[in-house]
Amino acid sequence: MELADLAWPAVDSLPKTTPVVFPIAALEQHGRHMPVFTDSLLCGEVVRRVKQTPVGAKCLFAPMQWLGNSHHHLDFPGTLSASPRAYLDLIKDLARCFIGYGFTRIVFVNGHGGNTVPSQQALFELKQDLRDRRDMLLLSLTYWDSRGGPPTDIPRLVQSQMGHACEWETSMVLRLAPHLVHGHANVPEVPFGKGFAPGYRAWVMPDRSEPGHIGTPAAATAEKGEALFAYFAAGVASYLERVAAWDGVSWDA
Repeated sequence: MELADLAWPAVDSLPKTTPVVFPIAALEQHGRHMPVFTDSLLCGEVVRRVKQTPVGAKCLFAPMQWLGNSHHHLDFPGTLSASPRAYLDLIKDLARCFIGYGFTRIVFVNGHGGNTVPSQQALFELKQDLRDRRDMLLLSLTYWDSRGGPPTDIPRLVQSQMGHACEWETSMVLRLAPHLVHGHANVPEVPFGKGFAPGYRAWVMPDRSEPGHIGTPAAATAEKGEALFAYFAAGVASYLERVAAWDGVSWDA
């Protein structure tokens, strides 16, 4: 169900256990070969495919929130970003609106790495305000994590993890809008590096990549993109089925 298509009485009449899905992404630089709207395009396509599965009729889908937390890309012109606290409060308010309407299952479906921590923190803070509500299910899922591991069954896939304007993202844009990809076959690899793993190192993109990408764009193909879309959409759909089927009490589901 599309929130944007409904009048308010139709929203009000929905069961309050209906999962409310907020797709969240970004508008930010994606190297010299990819469009700045990449994250929103790709998350939007994953969600579009999810809507075509049976779980699409069980959930209420809000429009894409394209503004993300992208300050680490601001060295590259074209990036639009909300600061971390402003972004966190923005998406908290999105969720809080539907909590105020009585809905009890909120899911952020995320398509941008910089949104991962803020979306989790937003839900953590909301839960503290609702600490006695055992019926509240507040969730954040990044679509490329939805299957619990890398897509090992896609032939000739070079990368084992999501990068940035990388083999995976470039392949998916080649499948979705090939006219927006420019000269990827000649783009050199930028290795992921270790970044002081297993600890976390704070970074901005110029620390890691002068051109603004991380990974192996030259290995991208539209065929890989189709396989990646199918893989991730199936993962998100399966996750939302779990949300819709939750008994309203259990910790495990």
